[in-house]
Amino acid sequence: MPDNDRMRALITGAERLGVIGSPSSTSQLALDIMGTAATRKLVGELALLEFPQDEAPHYALGQITEIELRNIWHEDPTMRSLIRQRGRVEAVSERQDTHLGKMTISAVFKQGGGHGYEPSILGTVPATGTPVHMVTDEILNEVLSPYRDQIFYLGRVYGSRPKLPLWFKHFDRGPQGAGEAYHVGIFGKTGSGKSVLAKMILLAYARYPKMALLVIDPQGEFAKDLRGQGSGEFQLPLLALLKKMGKQAVVLTVRNLVLDRWELFEQILFESDFFTELTVPKGENREIACNVLADRLRKARVKLVDLHERASFERAWEILSDERVQMVFYRSEAPRARFATMLAEANKDVFYDELWRPVAELFRADRTGARSVERALSWLLNPEAEQRPILVVDLSREQAEGMFWNDTIQALVIKRLLDGLNLIAENFFKREENLNALVVIDEAHRLAPRDLPPEDDAARAVRGVLIDAARTTRKYGLGWLFISQTLSSLHTEILQQLRIFFFGFGLALGQEFVSLRQLVGSAGPALDLYQLFRDPHSAFDISDRQYSFMTIGPVSPLSFAGTPLFFNAFNTVDEFLEANNLQV
Repeated sequence: MPDNDRMRALITGAERLGVIGSPSSTSQLALDIMGTAATRKLVGELALLEFPQDEAPHYALGQITEIELRNIWHEDPTMRSLIRQRGRVEAVSERQDTHLGKMTISAVFKQGGGHGYEPSILGTVPATGTPVHMVTDEILNEVLSPYRDQIFYLGRVYGSRPKLPLWFKHFDRGPQGAGEAYHVGIFGKTGSGKSVLAKMILLAYARYPKMALLVIDPQGEFAKDLRGQGSGEFQLPLLALLKKMGKQAVVLTVRNLVLDRWELFEQILFESDFFTELTVPKGENREIACNVLADRLRKARVKLVDLHERASFERAWEILSDERVQMVFYRSEAPRARFATMLAEANKDVFYDELWRPVAELFRADRTGARSVERALSWLLNPEAEQRPILVVDLSREQAEGMFWNDTIQALVIKRLLDGLNLIAENFFKREENLNALVVIDEAHRLAPRDLPPEDDAARAVRGVLIDAARTTRKYGLGWLFISQTLSSLHTEILQQLRIFFFGFGLALGQEFVSLRQLVGSAGPALDLYQLFRDPHSAFDISDRQYSFMTIGPVSPLSFAGTPLFFNAFNTVDEFLEANNLQV
């Protein structure tokens, strides 16, 4: 059957919702809803209409964003007085109701060409009376048949049954490639489903053998899923799915990630209580002391990986006992004498076990499965690998038992990872190669907030690197996926660089909604529809929870007009796996 006949047969078999009304424009169409469809739920429904343009059949798809009821007799003052007394006028009430819809067009396809259907634009307004039909999965499969291999599903059209087709292209050139990196943002309150959505998107990108994936996991959530320890009702078998795709998945924790820079040793020693116990408070003197100690240890040929050994500690103690070294960071005699006294009276065993070794363990290389930061990143981003892996770096506090660890140290380690990524990306760019990698940043609002206390240098450094990366790494083929509970607290420079957005429940009030309005622009009906999202946890039963999202950006073949799309994410694992043919 020819394409045109097949499409018309599918449209004829779909439910008719209404016809084009007046006034309509190329940005928004007015719908006169049919009486047979007036009692069904229409807001969010994906609809389609056929119209001629440039002597070729065109098909426009969009979502119904609003329904308005009008009854001109009920608006008449005299009739209102009568209704006030009787409550209902049989000849007028309900029978004279008209339902008017608003439809925002998100995609237009032209019949013909080598691929059957090709993207077009709404260059004219279809005539009044043009039928508008409900979209079905069969219609979507037909119009998107040239792109079938690229389609990935995260859920169904908001308030409807058809699956919303999305595509997540790799960042290199060639088949199914975008040719450049995209930065993605997922936002929503706790419990809005954003973490599950991120894992689904991770699997979408994992389909590409040459694409590398790095997850920086401050809370350990992604790592738990890969270990089969995830919580919640939506348990994705991540490890089994990645194995099926041929993707090796490795989790590095604080226990087997080896820090590999002397600068990091200086910064972590500065944060520890080692010098506090020696009467050197935080400030310039301690900074100088850490710098001098690290420099003298290097000159004494002490290796970073050997700092945990007692001999290295004894060498450090010897260096600090040298009066010439003490004079570098304490020029005044009184504080220098106090420091020397504390050093002489200190219990070295206690200092080694409780203060030195927890810091030095972070640099120890002979731990089980240990990899240095540089080695781990080189392995992940190896351009020669036929199947590049996924690396999850679990920096949660519970993995750091026996080591010196806090939020500041976490920030320093994250900065080391980010610096390493940027360096490798620049080297790829110089060789005119595309890095083709995605970095997932969980809890992004903590790592790149708008406001920071002036004394938090480590957090400020991480934020600076992330901001710079969001600005510059797209051309290297390095994309970022930021997951955040808020919009208003994430730094504006990062928000401005994001290309694809997913907005879950919880951003419809206060400053969050102001930030959302600024990003979405003047899409009033879209924001009205977003405000209809309900809290997933307000459902009576877990199986009835709806995890609704609004998405903006080049993430769907139905959104190239730049308008927002709305969908409900799958709320069962089996449904997600079946939709994407990922059964294990």
